[in-house]
Formats: sequence, C-alpha cells, structure tokens
Amino acid sequence: METRMNAVAKKANVVRSTVAKKAPAVKAPAAKKGVAKKVDGVASKTVAAKGVPVKVAKAPAKRAPAGKVPLPETLPTSEALPVPAEVVLSGPPEYWQEACADLMKRDRILRKIIPTCGPAHLASRGDPFVTLARSIVGQQISVKAAQSVWERVVAVCPKLVPAQFLRAGQEKLAGCGLSKRKAEYILDLADHFRNGTVHVAKWAEMEDEDVIAELTQIRGIGRWTAEMFLMFNLMRPNVLPLDDIGLINAISQNYFSGEPVTRSEAREVAANWEPWRTVATWYMWRSLDTATTY
Repeated sequence: METRMNAVAKKANVVRSTVAKKAPAVKAPAAKKGVAKKVDGVASKTVAAKGVPVKVAKAPAKRAPAGKVPLPETLPTSEALPVPAEVVLSGPPEYWQEACADLMKRDRILRKIIPTCGPAHLASRGDPFVTLARSIVGQQISVKAAQSVWERVVAVCPKLVPAQFLRAGQEKLAGCGLSKRKAEYILDLADHFRNGTVHVAKWAEMEDEDVIAELTQIRGIGRWTAEMFLMFNLMRPNVLPLDDIGLINAISQNYFSGEPVTRSEAREVAANWEPWRTVATWYMWRSLDTATTY
C-alpha cells in the first residue's frame, strides 16, 4: 500500500518533502513497471521512456484483492438517510468559505470540483430528534419509499416530538409502513430523548467521538448514522465517515482511477483535508453527480 499511496499525490501538484529528498531517478528499462510519486493526495504512475516520464494507461480492472472495499453505486442500504422534504435549508456553516479556500490551495482535485458546485453548501437538517428518527425510517429502503413512510408517520405524529411518538405506540407506527423493529427503534429513541438519557443540550460542546458514543447506545443507530448527525445537524467541520460507500467510491474515482480503495488508503488521502474533512467529504459526494447528496 505504501507504493500505491506514494502515487496518490501526482495529480495534486504538491510534492511532499520526503519525495523531494529522493536521489535522482536512474534511467529504467522500458519493460520495468512505473514508479509512483506522492503529491497532495492523488495517484498517478509513470514509466521511464528514454529518460522522459510517460503516463501509463491502467489495464482493465481485475478482481479486488482481499481486504479491498467494494464500490457499489449507492450508500450502504443498511442506513440510508433520506433528505427531509420539509427542511428549510440554512445558510452555509461559518467555516465553509475558509474551508473551501484552504482545500482548493492544498488539493488539486478539490480545486477542480468545488467551483463546479456553485453556491451549493452543507445545510442543517434541523431538530435532533427528527433527524435521527428519519435516519431510522430510511434504513434498508429507497429514498422514495422512506419519504412515503415518513409522510405517513408525520400524519400520525404531526408535532414530531418524542412524547407524541410514545403515545402513538408501536402498532400505529407499524401501520405507517414501518417494520416492527424500526418502530421499536424509534420508540427507544423517543424514550431516550424524553428521559434525558441523551445529553442533547451538551452535544454542541462535546467532542465528536463522545457524541458518537452516546448516540450508538440507542438501538438502531450505528456509527455511520451518528457521523451523518455530526455533519448535518451539529455541522462539525472535520468528520470522516469511512463506512460511507459513497465517500469511498468518490475517493476511488477521483484519486485512484476507479481502482478499489482500502479504508487505510482513504484515510491517508483524507489526511490532507484536515481540519475540513466534512467539507471535502461533501464535495466528494457532489463529484459523483448522484440524484441525492447525503
């Protein structure tokens, strides 16, 4: 992986000091495999041909080695998070413009992607309980189906507050199209909010991992859902959701010419994005041109 990651930076046009200190390259026979260089987080390989570096076209992709992450076209269906139709989009986070400017200086891939998105930006999804309840509704079903179920849930619980969900109970929630398990998850979530076993008022001051640890104690909420909550509700600037297949796919397409990518490789690419990994992740999603950006 080290050789592969040393190749990642070629596209981004910034040579790291470790690369700069290498001895001058020795002229290599044409038959030898190219040497990869690392520049600002993007992969590109060259071979020596009469002393002139020449980019090598990759052969058709082979079956991914063990340990590689597969690249489906959609996010994990186990925790699909539909965008609430009724959400009023807020203005950009206060750090957004600074983050974009910094990322464009450091990463040539993002330097190309960010301007193509125009004024679009990350927007808050509003109430914490509603955000998490919607994430549970959307698990394992399409965005369209989740929206249909959510509209029926809203008809039963129009105030969208924990107490109303608890009064409705499992039977009424299941009648909205929720599975028995999802109804149980939402009631457990509502119970946590009603009893104060989650410290909603303190989340703004808590560290990211502390919020994740608290949220994942609730049935039906895994790490990915908690990370989406950090990004879209608390608007944290430096979240890196490595379990998100959309992000892994975007890193593969933009930095590794579509080859499968391990979590370690994705993490190393993202190291160049700190402290703005949320912003970079959001633009990675946008780069895929999917109908719905999560």
